[in-house]
Amino acid sequence: MGFDVRRFDIYRKVPKDLTQPTLTGALISVVCCLAILVLIVSEFSRYLAVDLVSTVYVDNPGVESRIPVMVTVELPKLKCDYVGLDIQDDMGRHEVGFIDNTEKTPIENGAGCLFHASFQINKVPGNFHISTHSAKHQLDDVPDFAHRIIEVRMGDNILTQNVPGSFNPLQNVQKSAEFESHDYFMKIVPTVYETRNGKSHISYQYTYAYRSFVGRGTPALWFRYDLSPLTVKYHERGEPFLSFLTAICAVVGGIFTVAGIIDGLVFSGQEIFKKLEIGKLS
Repeated sequence: MGFDVRRFDIYRKVPKDLTQPTLTGALISVVCCLAILVLIVSEFSRYLAVDLVSTVYVDNPGVESRIPVMVTVELPKLKCDYVGLDIQDDMGRHEVGFIDNTEKTPIENGAGCLFHASFQINKVPGNFHISTHSAKHQLDDVPDFAHRIIEVRMGDNILTQNVPGSFNPLQNVQKSAEFESHDYFMKIVPTVYETRNGKSHISYQYTYAYRSFVGRGTPALWFRYDLSPLTVKYHERGEPFLSFLTAICAVVGGIFTVAGIIDGLVFSGQEIFKKLEIGKLS
């Protein structure tokens, strides 16, 4: 007689006519299935959830030598004909009347201007400023640089809402002092955001300090900046699929095992009680 491999079967089958269904067993089975469903949904939600982990290190992120900048400022008391942009830094760059990727939209019935510019700055200390001396037309009077800042943003626009930080802290800052120059000092911190699938976005947070002054030339709106040597990195971290699969197996197996033990105890208790009632308990 040959070797029967079925001897290794640890899941022996019991003929159906040798099993006994009970009402208690049915109730336990229903509760068991509902508990499994709830816990599987919970584990799946946890698997889809993303934790945001931050680290700080010394680095110069990216291969580009320049930082893209987006600026939008509302100047309610200065016509668009008198508005210009200058850029300068410690590498010797000095561009007067920068006009590439700039837009000027008249507001306040033409008495004011909505100024938007998109440009790049070197990764060295410098400044960019909105002034009148680089414009095609010049004012006879002292310009009024009352303003409301809509946007001063650098690098990629990180769209996700769960990233902490100050990527546009100057938003809605407004000043109305007449005939003054306005100075914003910005400390820029490079920031890397890495998604769960490994895609990276490089942006720049910043803090700022403000001062205003009268004199020392024609009033202007200054943005002076310096870069921090530290880089902040946020990366998404999720549960590995194998861990999720292990958790599902533990949920299903654990509930079935506990339910089987409870069902066995209840059934044995019922049998003992029946025997007590008929006096056959030995």
